[in-house]
Amino acid sequence: MEKKLKISDYLLIASMLFGLFFGAGNLIFPLHMGQEAGSAIFQANIGFLITGIGLPFLGIIAVGLSRTSGVFEMASRIHRVYAYVFTILLYLVIGPLFALPRLATTSFEIGFSSVLSADVQKPALAVFCVLFFFSAWWFARKPSKILDYIGKFLNPIFLILLGFLLVIAFIRPMGSSTDAAVGQAFQASPFVTGFTQGYNTLDALAALAFGIIIVTTIKQRGVTNPKTIAIDTIKSGVISVLLMGIIYTCLSYLGAMSVAKFKVSENGGIALSQIAQYYLGTFGMIILALIIVIACLKTAVGLITAFSETFVELFPKRSYGFFAITVSVLPCLFANVGLTNLISLSVPVLMFIYPLAITLILLSLFSPLFKHSSRVYRITTVFTAIAALFDGLNAIPFPEHAQNIIISMVDFAKAFIPLFSIGMGWLVPALIGFIIGLIWELLANKVKPSTSLK
Repeated sequence: MEKKLKISDYLLIASMLFGLFFGAGNLIFPLHMGQEAGSAIFQANIGFLITGIGLPFLGIIAVGLSRTSGVFEMASRIHRVYAYVFTILLYLVIGPLFALPRLATTSFEIGFSSVLSADVQKPALAVFCVLFFFSAWWFARKPSKILDYIGKFLNPIFLILLGFLLVIAFIRPMGSSTDAAVGQAFQASPFVTGFTQGYNTLDALAALAFGIIIVTTIKQRGVTNPKTIAIDTIKSGVISVLLMGIIYTCLSYLGAMSVAKFKVSENGGIALSQIAQYYLGTFGMIILALIIVIACLKTAVGLITAFSETFVELFPKRSYGFFAITVSVLPCLFANVGLTNLISLSVPVLMFIYPLAITLILLSLFSPLFKHSSRVYRITTVFTAIAALFDGLNAIPFPEHAQNIIISMVDFAKAFIPLFSIGMGWLVPALIGFIIGLIWELLANKVKPSTSLK
């Protein structure tokens, strides 16, 4: 008889899923956005929530409804070669190249940097990274234990500590968000700017990446029916994203209120340190250090696990242990470039890969409507990839008067691609590709019967 999950099981899996998602970027980006958005925080926060929790939730649903074990199977509907390239690129972005190093760097900069002198910052960061990734690797060694480590232990501690800081901040607000100045980036369209800033959390990518962990965890609880697994995945996802949305909103409004006391910071990590010290002094810095380290550690464990399990599937000649060690060592090296540099380096890559992830999620959701046609998947993806490439190039920081072929390409895109100037240049081409794919599929299906009658 098919086993059914209890309410306690859903809560535990949701806690694990929240713990996997909620790491460094989830703390610092909504806070920084709030500082920049000022009195436009309501519109900016709505946009941020769409990409911050809406897209991850759609990703969770897509993994569940597609009845696949993860992103590789989903992307294989486009082409097997594309599935390899996209999956590897996605896991490199949320793994050793950007997300994992950012977890260690954020932990260090917020939790410890302010109490160390400038001359010991670099060696201290190096030592911290070794300790951080050794701990993450240790927890990730046994993927079957991830539900206990994160769902039962690390995430509840994190929520208690963060909740303590947020409650104090809202009981004694620094100022009013309605009086805060609106930053230049949010003056024209705060909703769209918030939408694109939600990319930085990496959660839509993480939803695809963590799919393999969610499905495996539900199976370990005794559920084997694919339909039941899909429903259980979605139920757990609802609880998780609702909690994320509440915390995102609190953090973004906290950022908007904080500009009454502090200048807009270079990154959200600095702002979080200032806020914690303002309310709780030295004790606040200790609490903040614990919040950040736990938040980042649990997400690092999840990323190392997801990366290793997926790469074993892609390259079965290597063991889970080999990939777990590799993906722990590489970010330990990359983390030493600094938080602000990591964020600036990651933006062009995110502007390219995020649209591809979004269209894959949406195609997977609506796949039954066009009978899982590979034509629709492929044409939509090709059109999206071309436009997303221009979005990525536009995000590369060039000197003001630089002249090169990339800038010429960007100028071309500004002139001919709708919505390109607001970072959404992929949207119209993706829709055009989807429509062309549908028409091609309909025409191909009409030709088949007539051909067979001859």
